[in-house]
Amino acid sequence: MHPPGNKAPFFCALCGQESIFTTVHHLVPREIGGSRDPTVPLCHPCHKQLHALYTNEELAARLSSIAALQADEQVGRYLKWIRKQPPETIPRTRKSRAVREGR
Repeated sequence: MHPPGNKAPFFCALCGQESIFTTVHHLVPREIGGSRDPTVPLCHPCHKQLHALYTNEELAARLSSIAALQADEQVGRYLKWIRKQPPETIPRTRKSRAVREGR
């Protein structure tokens, strides 16, 4: 979240779109010990999509940088789509089977 009254544009570190609202994404999830590791601003749709596609363990093990996330095939398909959407779009997300089953 951003402080009220701050009019500067906020950019999603993943999709690059200007957003009215960004969230803080821990590159290594806090649950895995990343509470002091670097964070990046992500728009709500990108943040939600990452956690719907991957477990925290998977994010920590192989997707702990913006470059790794952007190079991932599933994230790449999502980014190609979301970049064509208006910034205010909040798409519905469904958790992947791996996330639902906790693998």
